[in-house]
Amino acid sequence: MLFGSIDYLNLLPFQVFLKKYFNNNRVNKTRYKNVPSKINSAFHAKRVNAAFISSVTSRGCKCTDVGIIGKGRVYSVLLLKGETKEDSASQTSNRLAKLLNLQGEVMIGDRALRHYLAGGEGLDLSLEWQKKTNLPFVFARLCYNKHEKIVKNIAKRFANTKVYIPQYILKKEATKRGVSASDAKWYLNHIHYRLDYKAKKSLAKFLKATKQ
Repeated sequence: MLFGSIDYLNLLPFQVFLKKYFNNNRVNKTRYKNVPSKINSAFHAKRVNAAFISSVTSRGCKCTDVGIIGKGRVYSVLLLKGETKEDSASQTSNRLAKLLNLQGEVMIGDRALRHYLAGGEGLDLSLEWQKKTNLPFVFARLCYNKHEKIVKNIAKRFANTKVYIPQYILKKEATKRGVSASDAKWYLNHIHYRLDYKAKKSLAKFLKATKQ
């Protein structure tokens, strides 16, 4: 099974869970790591069997009730002052900025988190969406092309599991991404994964707006 994996800190809990799941269930898997826009392309070309894909590209796909969700600030999806510029790694966040009629440079992922932690300024797009809609924002969804039974089981178990990240893994991943382990742990407290009623309502609202 080939799993597309967004190579950002926000999916570390899922990556830790997934490794343990496959080891325990003796399922062979390989991972294709890249930024969201590249993962989207690989998924839609069916070069990967399952992946977290940008919500704006998930319309019509087979998806689970697991995603990457912001309930207010997420600190890693920012809009900086200055010339309007899209982030080539993003699709959903670029569309979100346009939908909110906001001008500036979109910056996502670990780069945006480092910018914030270094004292950089910028609008948090997840917070701006919440201000407008009073809803969380769904940045990505766990979808699949093959292995439906396995992926649905993974999604269900992950959604109902509080993932423990060993300190050595947290330190390793934090160092790799240029942040401290304490900042990484703090950041992950602002990322949510279960698509509840409000998240689904928000997703439907966003997809309808971007279709028009």
